[in-house]
Amino acid sequence: MAKNLELDKTDFKILEVLMQDASKPYTEVAKKVFVSQGTIHVRMGKMEAAGIVEKTTLRVNYAKLGFDITAFIGIYLEKSALYDKVLAKLKDIQEITSIHYTTGNYSMFAKIHCRDTNHLKAVLHEKIQQVEGIERTETMISLEESLDRNLALAELAN
Repeated sequence: MAKNLELDKTDFKILEVLMQDASKPYTEVAKKVFVSQGTIHVRMGKMEAAGIVEKTTLRVNYAKLGFDITAFIGIYLEKSALYDKVLAKLKDIQEITSIHYTTGNYSMFAKIHCRDTNHLKAVLHEKIQQVEGIERTETMISLEESLDRNLALAELAN
């Protein structure tokens, strides 16, 4: 990993354009940022090497694929020392799309997608709550995602 890569406004503009649409070709990014395609390529390479850009992903609308329930699971561990062991087991549960190690009430916080409430119940009872080291869970079902955005990096960089 590159040490202390200094980013400038151009780097932040490049990131913002690609965060809106990661499939955008570098030629289009270059036009929007007013630099050459080569500049985009070189700067993205540096940001990848520095670990700033980790991967490009595809955002999927799970509800349109039949996964109508999005839920958040607060997970209480028997002991915080069990975190790594529990994390490894939770990673095997395909319905879980993100896991966070947290402060506050929960030791861990997970986001899951399920087809319906029966599927959610099965995931909770037959998978998550069967993981050794989990003391208990609390489930919150999302009724609507009202905001999902990236940081406005160019504005916040100063």
